[in-house]
Amino acid sequence: METFQFLLDGFAVALTPTNLMYALIGAFVGTLIGALPGLGPANGVAILIPLAFSLALPVETALILLTSVYAGAMYGGRISSILLNIPGDEPAMMTCLDGYPMAQQGKAAEALAISAIASFVGGLLGTIGLIFLAPVLARFALTFGPAEYFALFVLAFATLGGITGKNPTKTIIAAVIGLMISTVGMDISTGIQRYTFGQLKLFEGIDFILAIVGLFAISELLLFIENKAKGPGKKIIVGKLNLTFKQIFKLIPTTIRGGFIGFIAGVLPGAGASLGSFVSYTIEKKVVGKDGKFGEGDERGVAAPEAGNNGASSGALVPMLTLGVPGSGTTAVLLAMLISLNITPGPLMFTQHADVVWGVIAALLIGNFLLLVLNIPLIGVFVKLLSVPTHFLLPIVTMVAFVGIYSISHSPFDLKFMVAFGIAGYLFRKLEIPLVPIILGMLLGPEMEKNLAHAMVISDGNWLVFWQSPLAISIWIIAAAGLILPMIFGRRIRTKMQNPTID
Repeated sequence: METFQFLLDGFAVALTPTNLMYALIGAFVGTLIGALPGLGPANGVAILIPLAFSLALPVETALILLTSVYAGAMYGGRISSILLNIPGDEPAMMTCLDGYPMAQQGKAAEALAISAIASFVGGLLGTIGLIFLAPVLARFALTFGPAEYFALFVLAFATLGGITGKNPTKTIIAAVIGLMISTVGMDISTGIQRYTFGQLKLFEGIDFILAIVGLFAISELLLFIENKAKGPGKKIIVGKLNLTFKQIFKLIPTTIRGGFIGFIAGVLPGAGASLGSFVSYTIEKKVVGKDGKFGEGDERGVAAPEAGNNGASSGALVPMLTLGVPGSGTTAVLLAMLISLNITPGPLMFTQHADVVWGVIAALLIGNFLLLVLNIPLIGVFVKLLSVPTHFLLPIVTMVAFVGIYSISHSPFDLKFMVAFGIAGYLFRKLEIPLVPIILGMLLGPEMEKNLAHAMVISDGNWLVFWQSPLAISIWIIAAAGLILPMIFGRRIRTKMQNPTID
């Protein structure tokens, strides 16, 4: 009953005219961003963070805006997958397999409608799971001490290979770079300045927002300049929608299975929407068996991965809100937003900032309905966006980033720093070094160092404190499994994602 009371309080926050308006704007903009190949939800959220700050939005409103963008981008990724056979982001890759063949058969409108309905069901199931699981996990996390939290942060880094990066070695290098950057500024234990080189601006450390916008948005522009514009996209014909209620009814078991599987994948740190999408598609293919025509335009092959990746997007918020450990690349960006707003994600967040947490959860429920309403009648608008030349769109995105960052601090130094991160991000992407572990290292580094120091003080310098409790030992075992298992099975899973016909 207590959970439902909190949820009702959350609806009171989410249903204010201002928050409802920003949820609608976020859902619409997120769908547009998701529809553009290559941008994806992490980039979309990163680009809009400066805007949220420059508008001086209240904490709950800013988070509602950005989580709506997140949910919208997960919806939007399917559009270019179905119409162009180009995934809007990695989780939408599996949707190409049957979505594009349906479009080639003149069933693009049906594929888009089915994927929207499946995304709705998956997102709804994921949000319901978040409502019931997050408070339980938050109460359990209250038993954690500094040694357990340190082990938890190690677990977060051990499972990074599942979030992003094809090469585990490069993923570890990226995380180490992030941890190194996190040490810039004042030492929390001694008060000594570290790696500031006499620059007053660096005394308080490096701002996450500068790093995020630079690494994601500016590097994206630099990559585009290198590849040059390809001009207007080809004309896309969607056709009329002839979807019947009988077809929708037949897809209900598929979408429920996909949403449930996706949510579980999202809750696991490091698994994320890509795994949720892949496993949902694979299991559905096994369930249907010889009766299916997967890879040739089977409707269930569109519904399953879309329900899976949207269920995972809500599931990824569970470890982020309750433990402060992001379950995906996008939730790592949202984690930076929370920390920048002086809110520390974790079990105490559910008591100290209950209005913020439950307002966001209620907004996710509302946002799923808004997205369903937007994605079916306004599909023509999103389709036309794919025909707009990229050289018109990316400069606008970059301008938003520059104006947003400058409006926060009015500091030319910050703009230069953002550009420096953009150049670094461009080089990292050329070297195939993933960016999310860098951000995660910057975010978790200070808390990891603080818990390390706290544990050592409590134990009087005894390193065994990190392995003395059964809970800590369990976390270390899971961390070891999270580090080793992806190396053993990761290549096989990636091969199957690229060649799903291989059994």
